[in-house]
Amino acid sequence: MASASNVIIQCTSSSSFEYDVFVSFRGEDTHNNFTGFLFEALKKQGIEAFKDDKDIRKGESIAPELIRAIEGSHVFLVVFSKDCASSTWCLRELAHIWNCIQTSPRHLLPIFYDVDPSQVRKQSGDYEKAFSQHQQSFRFQEKEIKTWREVLEQVASLSGWDIRYKQQKMLRP
Repeated sequence: MASASNVIIQCTSSSSFEYDVFVSFRGEDTHNNFTGFLFEALKKQGIEAFKDDKDIRKGESIAPELIRAIEGSHVFLVVFSKDCASSTWCLRELAHIWNCIQTSPRHLLPIFYDVDPSQVRKQSGDYEKAFSQHQQSFRFQEKEIKTWREVLEQVASLSGWDIRYKQQKMLRP
């Protein structure tokens, strides 16, 4: 995966973007551990990353500010976690990111945090449950749900990082 790391460094040289990196993540799943460390590591490397809790001013509407940050970013790191698909906010954000990379030369690097990439791609397990709930709620048009499914399949098919906790077996002497 060294080549993926080089992509991030190469992409940050562009001065036409407000942010080098936009990190998409479900805060409840990863904010106090993995993404916290990720943001700190990016900062130490001099990489300007949009962080939703830091860069959105109090009183501003979140949706337009996030859309501007997505459109103003050169590289996208999408952190998939077990409950990511249960957040329609994350799904809409991902759909907008996908649209951006389809219409302009940008990079999207998926990170599978404590979730099997095939579960994201096939929308099985927790992802299947989340989509079932979205469909049963009748709050979303079938077209929007179909778009989310297609984007998840496409993004989860990209080469990325698989970071899953492996249970350590205790070895006995």
